[in-house]
Amino acid sequence: MSKLSNPYPKARRSDHVDVIHDVEVPDPYRWMEEIDSPETHEWIKEQNKLTYGYLEQIPEREEIRERMTELWNFEKYGIPFKREGRYFYTKNDGLQNQSVLYYVDGLHGELVTLLDPNLLSEDGTVALTGLGVSRDGEFLAYGVSSAGSDWQEWRIRDVESGKDMDDHLEWIKFTEASWTLDDNGFYYSRFDEPKGDVLKEANYYQKLYYHRLGDPQSEDKLVYKRDDEKEWRFYGHVTEDGRYLVITVTKGTYPETQIFVKDLEKDSEVIELITGFDAKYRFIANDGPILYLLTDKAAPMSRVVTMNIEEPGKFNEVIPEADDALQTVSMVSDKLLAIYLKDAHSVIKIFSKEGAHIREIELPGMGTVTGFTGKQKDSEAFYQFTSFTYPGSIYRIDLKNDLVEVYKEPELEFIPEGYVTNQVFYKSKDGTRVPLYIVHKKGVESKAYNQCYLYGYGGFNISLTPFFNVRNLVWMERGGLFCLANLRGGAEYGKEWHDQGIKLSKQNVFDDFIAAAEYLIEEGYTCTPRLAISGRSNGGLLTGACLVQRPELYGVTVPVVGVLDMLRFEKFTVGWAWSSDYGSVKNMNEFNALLAYSPYHNLEEGTSYPPTMVTTADHDDRVYPAHSFKFAAALQHAHTGDAPALIRIESKAGHGMGKPTAKVIEEYTDELTFITANLKDAN
Repeated sequence: MSKLSNPYPKARRSDHVDVIHDVEVPDPYRWMEEIDSPETHEWIKEQNKLTYGYLEQIPEREEIRERMTELWNFEKYGIPFKREGRYFYTKNDGLQNQSVLYYVDGLHGELVTLLDPNLLSEDGTVALTGLGVSRDGEFLAYGVSSAGSDWQEWRIRDVESGKDMDDHLEWIKFTEASWTLDDNGFYYSRFDEPKGDVLKEANYYQKLYYHRLGDPQSEDKLVYKRDDEKEWRFYGHVTEDGRYLVITVTKGTYPETQIFVKDLEKDSEVIELITGFDAKYRFIANDGPILYLLTDKAAPMSRVVTMNIEEPGKFNEVIPEADDALQTVSMVSDKLLAIYLKDAHSVIKIFSKEGAHIREIELPGMGTVTGFTGKQKDSEAFYQFTSFTYPGSIYRIDLKNDLVEVYKEPELEFIPEGYVTNQVFYKSKDGTRVPLYIVHKKGVESKAYNQCYLYGYGGFNISLTPFFNVRNLVWMERGGLFCLANLRGGAEYGKEWHDQGIKLSKQNVFDDFIAAAEYLIEEGYTCTPRLAISGRSNGGLLTGACLVQRPELYGVTVPVVGVLDMLRFEKFTVGWAWSSDYGSVKNMNEFNALLAYSPYHNLEEGTSYPPTMVTTADHDDRVYPAHSFKFAAALQHAHTGDAPALIRIESKAGHGMGKPTAKVIEEYTDELTFITANLKDAN
């Protein structure tokens, strides 16, 4: 374990106390919520000075950075989509800070650069974060964000000339651009301009607009808003025949949705078709007034149904619920392409439009499928397959000739066959059976002195499936085990799996993760001094909660951009939306549950915590960086012993969206450097 060269920077402890439901709750670092105050800036500067000084003395850091950079340098492709005869997709040559958007005429035409975000800033911190191409392939609506912010500015580019038009749209986040049949404009959602701090102020009252090409944003037509429902968000999608605008209404991050419809041919009022937020509904396609929907209504593992717009409330089942969780469905060539999760890895099944099973597509192994892009009347579609040891390969499926072929396949300077992926199942505290992936180089035996990196998330109906990450590859090259636990709170086993890990049941998620660590130790894969745990965002909360609940169980912890103050998360940006999973302080029972596991509030003075490096970014407007600031200050105050308790604060970066390659490599290098330095000498 490397030693700190200096003491921790002083952090003023105030006597601030909140009284919530008659409970006194101290918050000594409330002042850190003013992230741009001189006092906070000085604290950030001194913390980074300490952290980077510590990391720079570790001899493995340069070696890890060089190998990370070397392995990162391979071509990465996005999934193509077709507009008329043009195919659009993103590509990164290897070390470009941002992927470039290209198009080709025909499947194998010459690459034409449409938008290179690397030219929008010198340091690569301006990213392409949203796009929508008109149906004729002539216009590109695109959104960019700066320094990792969720806020986007949208512009319109003429595809043929490659030049931007005068259109400029602002105060946009959480939207898509859906073009009308005549290609004269598109639907999008936006917020009003914030009156306060744009990185801190809560975002409410999203509205759905129509933008006509060439018009100033001030003339955009308001399509739908709800002044009585500040938490509702709207995603407008124009059906392929151009007849209807289907509006998916969400409430925060609840998986349950509503479906509204506007008849564009008649320019009718918006019809509230499915209301009540009683289940998840996702629009797939339409056949005239018949809508195809993916839903978990009366089907926790999800199914496909149809509904006639003229007969609201009447469902006809097309694909019934199965034993595996149905994740996504696309209609291409009048066939339904369905992606299921079987024990947290993808399975592809093809059905007729009427729901008859046609066949299953064979995959290279346990991995993750993303897709499909293709129109209802197209004969082809594209999807991506990736796994722990295979980077994203792009496949083209010819549905007319029943043919699957590799369209784009990256090449790396390593041999995937030299690695082993095993899936095991362990029991959580309450007996629940939980999947766990264990990945490593061939020849690495299950021995208690293996270095082990355990990763998890467990929330917001998000499934963690096999994914390729150069950081994990570097870790495994050095002999480490990478382990991924599929915790409750995700969607790996449908609605019930998610519901068992939210609100008053959130502790189940932490119990699942702790049980994964215990399993790896008990089965002889690793031991406490050789075990590192990490997760990002909600996974940062997971890491922080498990750290304070079982500090003696781990050798290293790395909470990344985590939600760590569970009594204040509703106050900032979109934090209010997370009450779907976390509950709300306003509810007494939920407040008690939040206080019981909130990492910031459960650190105990005089405790020897394992080596910990908290990471965040100064422009994170998803999980406000004060979460990490306050937790790190409280950890340094409470902690005893020689183990480092550090915070790494990235500048000109956000929650992770659009982060330039150079910054990602530096971040991953420092994570592995910290872990390696603090596990390598363990006994």
